[in-house]
This record gives sequence, structure tokens and C-alpha cells, in this order.
Amino acid sequence: MRQFKLLLILFVPFFAFGQEDFLAKQYFNDGEYEKAVVFYEKLVQANPRRTDYGEGLIACYQQLERYQDAERYLLKELVGEMAYPTFYVELGYNYMLQNDPEKAEVQYQKALLKIDENTNYGYGVGLRFQKYALLNYALKAYSRAMELNPKLDYKYQMARIYGEQGDIERMYASYLDLIREGRTSKSNVLRNIDEFITEDPENENNLKFKKILLSNAQSNPDILWNELLSWLFVQQKQYASAFRQEKAIYKRLDGATIQRLEGLGDLALEDKDLEVARSIFEFIVENTNNGVTKLNAQLNLIDLKLLAVEGNQLMDIQKEFETLMTVYGYNSQTLQLQVAYANFLTFRRDSPVPAIDILKKSLELPLNQRGTAFIKLALGDILVFDKKFNEALIYFSQVQKSLKNDVLGQDARFKVAQTSFYKGDFDWALTQLKVLRGSTSQLIANDAMQLSLLISDNSLEDSTQTALKKYAQADLLGYQKKTKAAVVALDEILQQHKGEKIEDEALLKQAQLLEILKDYETAEFNYLKIISFYGDGILADDAHFALAELYQNILDRPEKAKEHYEKIIYNFQDSYYFPQARKNFRLLRGDSIN
Repeated sequence: MRQFKLLLILFVPFFAFGQEDFLAKQYFNDGEYEKAVVFYEKLVQANPRRTDYGEGLIACYQQLERYQDAERYLLKELVGEMAYPTFYVELGYNYMLQNDPEKAEVQYQKALLKIDENTNYGYGVGLRFQKYALLNYALKAYSRAMELNPKLDYKYQMARIYGEQGDIERMYASYLDLIREGRTSKSNVLRNIDEFITEDPENENNLKFKKILLSNAQSNPDILWNELLSWLFVQQKQYASAFRQEKAIYKRLDGATIQRLEGLGDLALEDKDLEVARSIFEFIVENTNNGVTKLNAQLNLIDLKLLAVEGNQLMDIQKEFETLMTVYGYNSQTLQLQVAYANFLTFRRDSPVPAIDILKKSLELPLNQRGTAFIKLALGDILVFDKKFNEALIYFSQVQKSLKNDVLGQDARFKVAQTSFYKGDFDWALTQLKVLRGSTSQLIANDAMQLSLLISDNSLEDSTQTALKKYAQADLLGYQKKTKAAVVALDEILQQHKGEKIEDEALLKQAQLLEILKDYETAEFNYLKIISFYGDGILADDAHFALAELYQNILDRPEKAKEHYEKIIYNFQDSYYFPQARKNFRLLRGDSIN
């Protein structure tokens, strides 16, 4: 018992000290400086060598405009040989707050002179000058320390300062020197340079960076310059130029950079630069000896063909798939081929039976857990297409249970909900969707929220769920790529259930399908109708965003697009579409976007 009391006596001061530390910081962060200063004064008195407490106290005094108190404290701390040189900077800044630049200058010079006594002070002094945006002084501190001790290297800090000062060319040159000398990683430098680069190739900073890279490439041929030029062209979405650089890198490194080309092809495809994407994947097919890499490129080339395929060309593509299946066969390393072929047969050839056979045969391969899940999810999708809902639910549920905390598991749970919705089992669908609303995947969480609200809203108004059942059937037709039939089914809902809750959902889904059919005028009408009659509804932001995208990407009406992006920015700040709407709006307005 006596030992316990002794421990308690020893522990209490530490607990009280920790509490004062916490409260001082909390009050300061909350802007309650009168309260914070009381705790900082106690902490400084109890811990005179803790500079962080001293700095907290100085900051409180300055926020309260108690400059004389701050000055007295600093002058006391600067007495003796053990004085911290950063306090000279603090004292100088304190004089600046009182509009006394001459006194401030004296203290700044004292801080710089301290570096002559000990070059290790250079970093702390320079950083403190940076804190108060005294950038020229910071440069002097770093330069002086490096001059006196060549082993010190503050070029990285100096490069950042050049950028803050607007000396962009010098910043670029400094960063490139750091990479060339091996003092920092390329990725680290590019993260900093990215702040100054935009998508506009004619932007002044972009042109400066390109100029310095080309100059370096001419004077000192090195793959580094090709890599950086490629990076710049990618930021500018000039994929053809980036491809030229990547081909040069590939040839100089004897094909060791094929993954870079794969990544570039994926980016070009994602940004719909289809010709360049095609050229990249063709180059990969012709040059790589890696079977999986070659197969991925071949599948991407097929995807490109499918974007603009005519009905009679589907047979040619099927022959391509059959050839690939002959070459690669059933292999656990080529699951992407089996899934791609099965999806093609199902969704483009309306032949789910052979597709199901392919995937069930794939499940017999020696697969790891994620490989099995990949196949089961694809198989479930095809079974849903074939209206074999119960069998599909078995596969989805197996994936959901085996990968509970994985995105694949969450995707499987959503597919369980979606399949139950198509089946008309709305209660079970809702049960699954409630769990998914907290998904780590924002896309899954958003989709779950939308489907959950669709079911719950339309169940309350109509206990028989007649309109909801019709909508589920129309949605399934859309899933089956029976687009025209789905549009007709939704038309029937709009005619028979006018004014009911389901109307805005039907209008939105029909508009999305009409865009697939390239009936843009009717799609536009549907979106506008949602905005007019359901402007306060849960689908208003979906309609605004879809309409803005339609105006921007299809109808070439940028001013109208800007108008609808702006609506999302000001009226739907919690919308899933908000970040992209803001970015697109700023691009249309002509802002520089990093």
C-alpha cells in the first residue's frame, strides 16, 4: 500500500504537467489566447529549457499584442552563451510587429552571425526565417552554413524558397541539380514542381520547365531528361509527345521500362486519346517478350475496337478472342483473358451460356483467394444477365464472406443488393445497402446510398411497390445492354406513374440510356425536367452534373456546362460530384489548375 501511495505521489505531477501542456495547446488552437498564456507561463517556469513552450508563450503574447512582455522574455533568454539563435529571429519579428524594422534588422543579423560560431545553427535559423516569410534572410542562413561547412546541404530548402519568391527558373534548376547529384528522389522533386505546372502547354511555368529540360538534354544526354519531359507532357495531356520520350527510354534501356509504357497507354485510354493509346498498345505487342504484358495490351486493343464496332465486326473480334484463348489457354496468370472473353460473349453477343462455362472452368484452376473472387464476381455478373439470380447470389455471397474488409468484398455485397433489387427482394437489398453506406470506397458508398434511397422512398409511397418493380425490370434491361427496350420500359413508367416518387429516377435512368443511343436532345430534355420539377430532390445534383458533362463533351456548349457545374459548387457542396464539378468549372473559366 505504501508503494502504491509513493507511485501515486510521483505520478500526479506528471499527470498535471501533461494536462497543462494539452490545455495550453488546445486553448491556443481555439484562439483563446488569454487562457493559453496562463498555462504557457506555468510551463515555461517549470521547464525553462523547453524552447517549444517558450515559442508558445511568445506567440500568445504577440496575439494579445503584449509585445513588451514578449521582448522581456526574449531578452532574458538571449543572455549567456547558451542562447538559442532562433530567439534573435523571434525578437526581430517582435520588433517588426511594432513597426520598428531597424531594430528587427539588428536582431536578424545577430542570428546570422551565430551561424559563424556553429554552422549547425544554419538549418534552425533558416527555417525560422522561412516561418515568418523572411525568405532572403533564410537564403542567407542556408548559404552561409553551406559555405562554412561544405558537408551541409540545404539546396532542397533553398529550391523551395526560390519557388515561393517566384524565381521559377532558378527553382527548377536547383531541383534538377538535386536529382542529378542524387541528393533527393525524382518523385520527391516532382511533387514540389507539380505545384507550378498546369495542364496548359502554353503556361509560362510549363514553357520554362520544358526549356530547361531541353537545354539539359542537349548539353548532357541522359535518360533523366527524357523521363522528366515525358512527365511534363503527361501533365499537359500531350500523350503523343510523352510516347516519343517513352520509346526513346525503352530503346536505351533495352526494353526494361515496358511498365511505363503500359501506364501511359492506360492514361491515354482513360483520357480518350484513342489513337495514341492504340499506338502505344501496338508498340507493346510488337516489342515485349512478357506474355502477360503482351496479353494485356492485346485486350486493350480489343477494347478500343469495341468502342466503335459495327454489328458485323463483332464476329471478327470473337475470332480474335478465340485465337487468344488458343494461344494462352486456361491459366491462372491470364484470368483477365477468360473474364474479358466471357463478358464479350455475354454483353456483346448475348451468349451467356458459353461464357458461364468458360468461367466455371476457370474456377478449377489453382487460384489464390483474390483470383477466385475475381472469377466469381465476373461469373455472378453473367448469371444476373441470364436471370439466374439465386445462383449469382451464391457466388457474390461467397466473395463477400471470404473478403469481408476488402474492396472486393464490399463490391460483392453491393452486387448482392443489386441482384436482390432486380429479383424484387427489396427488403434484403436494403439490409445489404445499409452496411455499404459506410464503405471505404466512395463510389460504392455513393451507389449504395442512391439505390437505398430509391427503394425506401418508393416503398413508403406505394406499399405494393408496383412502380418500383417496373423500374427494377427496366434497370435490368439496361444492365443486359438491351438499351432500347429499357428506354421503352421507362417510358411506360413515366406515362403510368406521372407525379409519383419514381418519376425523377425514371427520367434520370432514361436520360443515361438515351445518351448511349446518342439521342442527346431527348436526354437533355429529361435532365432539364428533373431540374425544373425536382430541383430540391436527391437527384438534382446528378442531373446538373450529367447535363454539364453533356454540354461540355458532346454538344460543345461550354457556357451552359459552366452554368450547371456552378450550380453544384454553390448548391450541392456535399455532392459526390462536387470535386470534379469544381475542377471542370475552373478549367472552363480559364483558371490554371495544378
